[in-house]
Amino acid sequence: MGTATSSMAAKFAFFPPNPPSYNITVDEASGKMRFSDVNYQRDNVDVLKLSTKRGNEIVAMYVKNPSASLTVLYSHGNAADIGQMYHIFTELSVHLNVNLMGYDYSGYGQSSGKPSEQDTYADIEAANKCLEEMYGIKQEDTILYGQSVGSGPALELAIRLPHLRAVILHSPILSGLRVMYPVKRTLWFDIYKNIDKIPLVDCPVLVIHGTEDEVVNFSHGKQLWELCKEKCEPLWLKGGNHCDLELYPEYLRHLRKFISAIEKLQRPRDAPDLKPKDQTEQASNNVTEQSKEKSRPSIDYREKGRPSFGHREKSRLSTDSRDKARASIDKREKSRKSIDRSFKARNSTDHSERARNSFDRLGDMVRSVGLCNVDCLKQTAAEV
Repeated sequence: MGTATSSMAAKFAFFPPNPPSYNITVDEASGKMRFSDVNYQRDNVDVLKLSTKRGNEIVAMYVKNPSASLTVLYSHGNAADIGQMYHIFTELSVHLNVNLMGYDYSGYGQSSGKPSEQDTYADIEAANKCLEEMYGIKQEDTILYGQSVGSGPALELAIRLPHLRAVILHSPILSGLRVMYPVKRTLWFDIYKNIDKIPLVDCPVLVIHGTEDEVVNFSHGKQLWELCKEKCEPLWLKGGNHCDLELYPEYLRHLRKFISAIEKLQRPRDAPDLKPKDQTEQASNNVTEQSKEKSRPSIDYREKGRPSFGHREKSRLSTDSRDKARASIDKREKSRKSIDRSFKARNSTDHSERARNSFDRLGDMVRSVGLCNVDCLKQTAAEV
């Protein structure tokens, strides 16, 4: 019974497009791989073949953004491949100012093998390894993005990366069986047990879900958000279904706000972190940072090592330290409140027109491809 139910859950989870939406060719002039069936390909996209530890060869694409400081590793939904996602990925890279890597699961697109839960875990591990070894991307600068079934491999990797920057869950599932049956507890043969993994994720988590999702009930996203350690402001899209969330203007706006906040809270690489910690930061991270601070010669210790200038001088130094701490807090608070303004500053030339054009292009792309196994695209796009 367990094996049969697990097999049924796996059949729900995987709907690779048949035939695949793309083929791979090699450009004779450059020697680079390209997608043969994708129009308007960009020079800043690398097409890659990656070997997984389970013996499969998967196809990935890496979108380079020269002004980006963060990289998104995107795990797509159950009925798409990266040929269909190509232009969505490139638009997100521009609009969110990030590098972006997307990959096809084993058995999807031109990736070899057959899709399974364990293979998707090996697939995302291979993609992350490529980011680290080929592009020098550290986990501190990586955001994992999991859409629908992609929330499974995203959370599996997230619990194994202690310094991960953030996680974004888009229409996520509590588990495979819970999509089909309202089970009260996790059964051993279930797949993608996200409900048990989300409490183990130490980094900030953004959850996006449509309130009228007909494939994965809205309660899945809501419960996952409630179980997060590092809760970020969620995005509950009223009227949103499973495959149309990109059509809502709030989608891109909220993603920009979240990623900008992550960028501003990032500590400089070449300086010790002397800023006060957020109250929501994990206790384990506090302990780690305190240990690091103790191991480094502190400013106060250096001051004590110098000739004393009397009690008033010490008092002045203490007051200055408090003032600097206050200023740091104020500065960070202002950075949160000015997220949208800072984004506009980076994109000041015809920003509103460009944003609208980018949103329109993204909406057209979502409408043009089937990103799930049911017809859940509504007329919402025409109303926004």
